[in-house]
Amino acid sequence: MSGGVDSSVTALMLHEEGYEVIGVTMKTWDYADASGGKRITGCCDLDSINDARNMAVSRGFHHMIIDIREEFGDSIIGNFTSEYLAGRTPNPCVLCNTFIKWEALLKRADMMDCALIATGHYAQVRPTSVTTSAGSEERYVVSRGLDPNKDQSYVLWGLEQKNLARTRFPIGGFKKSDIRQMAVDSGFPELASKSESYEICFIPDNDYRGFLKRKEPEATAKLTHGKLVGVGGEELGEHDGYPFFTIGQRKGLGIATGEPLYVTDILPTSNTVVLGRKSDLDRQEMWVRRPNFQSIPALEGELEAVTKIRYKDKGTPSTLVMDGDRVKVDFHATVRGIAPGQSAVFYNGEDVIGGGFIDRN
Repeated sequence: MSGGVDSSVTALMLHEEGYEVIGVTMKTWDYADASGGKRITGCCDLDSINDARNMAVSRGFHHMIIDIREEFGDSIIGNFTSEYLAGRTPNPCVLCNTFIKWEALLKRADMMDCALIATGHYAQVRPTSVTTSAGSEERYVVSRGLDPNKDQSYVLWGLEQKNLARTRFPIGGFKKSDIRQMAVDSGFPELASKSESYEICFIPDNDYRGFLKRKEPEATAKLTHGKLVGVGGEELGEHDGYPFFTIGQRKGLGIATGEPLYVTDILPTSNTVVLGRKSDLDRQEMWVRRPNFQSIPALEGELEAVTKIRYKDKGTPSTLVMDGDRVKVDFHATVRGIAPGQSAVFYNGEDVIGGGFIDRN
């Protein structure tokens, strides 16, 4: 329970259905240090924790705060900084769902003899029978939430079968407006009117560059005065550190040209950022590492799918094939702005086939 409307209504729904509910809020980081002294707002701040506790107490079910700062620091913050220093754009919410909100939460659930966990994600999960070359087996499949504007299935591709089997998404079959109305009808209008937070929870001021400088001062200091070059190798200027750039970035390049330029590649070994025209961002194939499959046990042969390369991407028809331990994705049309480190998620209609992290070719 983050203290927001989605997780709060999730708890209310389950409580009203007769489940024995234990609300859990996870302390993931040190709030005082998170934003370099700036005021902290958004989900998971201290006010939100108090909101979660007060709601639980008012309805007569237990609430607890669990300290997972060590796990969060190792799995999420450590990966976040190392990915940027490797010239990639990380996906902390995917890692958090895989290693924190499920692995860590289920560990505590077992300690408290809880059979299931539930979250306020706009997604759905169901068991289904899948026929494979080895026979038939039951698998748990994640599918899109009913509200297309809030669907969060993209960030859930990393969940394993054993975790999905114990997961419920009570609000996945509702629209956001329905959830806000439920909060009002349940006597919590202040929840319904809460603004939503879109920042990374441990960077509430949305300044990831400042966060990197605070977390990795020596490493980022060494990366100044790198080269900005064109796609043909011509020198265009200097940058103040390649970790401060992302593929597709247009603003804040530090140079003035007669035409719009975009970051098309990041080369950490030479401390170089490559700039090009918008068309230079177009690709028709990519590689995906560390794949996890949900609706199928493994990728055998070629498979047709719709592939999303970012959360708000509508998806592009593609052909998937395993090549060693990576998935090769051949798009049926060009896609723009493929960023190594981001998640690629494969869909069959409404269902998540699986996903992985976009790799360098």
